Amino acid sequence: MTNWLPTLPETKGPIYVRLADAIENDIENGTLAPGSKLPPHRNLAFDIGVTVGTVSRAYAVVRERGMVTGEVGRGTFIKNSGAESTAANDSLQRYNGLLPKPHPSLIMMNSTSAPDLGQAQMMSQSFMALAQEDPMAISDYLRHIPDEWRQAGKQWILDESWSPDVENVLPTMGAHAALVSVLNTATVTGDKIAFEDLTYPATVRASMLMGRRAIKVASTDQGMDPDAFEHVCAQQHPKIAVIVATFNNPTLSTMPLENRLRIVESARRHNVLLIDDDTYGVLADNPPPRFAELAPERTFHVTSLSKSVAAGLRSGFVACPPGYVNRVMNAHRLITGSAPRAMKEIAVRLILSGQADQIKTRVKAENALRIQKVRTALEGFEFKSDLNCPFVWIRLPEPWVPSTFCKAARAHNVVVEEADEFKVGQIDRVIPNVRLAVTGELAAERVDEGLAAIHQLLHQPALAYDTCE
Repeated sequence: MTNWLPTLPETKGPIYVRLADAIENDIENGTLAPGSKLPPHRNLAFDIGVTVGTVSRAYAVVRERGMVTGEVGRGTFIKNSGAESTAANDSLQRYNGLLPKPHPSLIMMNSTSAPDLGQAQMMSQSFMALAQEDPMAISDYLRHIPDEWRQAGKQWILDESWSPDVENVLPTMGAHAALVSVLNTATVTGDKIAFEDLTYPATVRASMLMGRRAIKVASTDQGMDPDAFEHVCAQQHPKIAVIVATFNNPTLSTMPLENRLRIVESARRHNVLLIDDDTYGVLADNPPPRFAELAPERTFHVTSLSKSVAAGLRSGFVACPPGYVNRVMNAHRLITGSAPRAMKEIAVRLILSGQADQIKTRVKAENALRIQKVRTALEGFEFKSDLNCPFVWIRLPEPWVPSTFCKAARAHNVVVEEADEFKVGQIDRVIPNVRLAVTGELAAERVDEGLAAIHQLLHQPALAYDTCE
């Protein structure tokens, strides 16, 4: 369809958001039928008197909402109805590794898993010892939780000022399984869950698949805004809030103690539970006190080994407030079926022997080497980084926009994540950022190759990469 013209809603906010809303409205009322083609960016921009960039941003928003699909050279099309085309299902497939393996030529700078530093040899020794000592651990799944597993979780979580009670620690199949299990335990269908407006998207979309309502809380460069959180609690009454307080993914913000105390004060005043997703926090040096230390009666502390030891172990832990651990355990069992005994036993042995801490130290050192390369390559541009954290948050220079930059990077065989991927619903302000990661399956020698391409793009005008039809 090339003769469609939108009626922009009479609301406040950027024009591109209003245009995206108009597209969504016309899809819902049948004006834009499944399979129909939206006008080319340039044509629509001319017809309604806006810039091509405004149309591109609007199309990117409705694409993120799962309502359109686009192919360079063919155009942007309204998606057919069906579960297979929903943004939530697409995202879950992506984050659970169900999409095709990327082509070997691609430089995947979008994964933050712990880099390969020879962990396999250490784990293989543990696996062989386990097979000799307890063959059933290899051939059977988990039927009960040994005490040493909880002890390993306590040891992995503890710091100089706080550690959980061992009876409140539950081993899980990674942090994501822990988060979903807690949300299933603490909320019911229709409950509201508060998230930072930029955050790890799989948790948000999983909560929506469970029938919960995700609401966003404005954030600053110091993480979730306590004033915005107080307002949301008073006006929208969320049941629980999910916060990435240390090394937020993707913004890299770390919430200072003062703000954490204010969040706790609001949570107590409005009886809101808290989840502190500390998946990246285990890599931080001397972070502020955790929410579980400040408000142990209402905080679920979630962590894992995926960013610091090995993602393939699928090993995480959640420290629960008193009275919740059995309910979370039952939810985890129903959601996951049962954890593989062998992988969890290997993770526990690595922790209790001190080997996991040794690996984490090496991972942090490797992260520092790679991030230092990023800092050198991005010198002169605005970005946020920490030597311990495996990704950086880059603010694109004018006139780049994230969707166009990511397409241009892909044309150079480099895959990075645009800001829209991390948004919780619609955000009125423009987020001109991309996230660039340097670990996962990315070999050290390919980091330089990817950074050279990114460096070249940042120094070239975006007009050289006009991807409009």
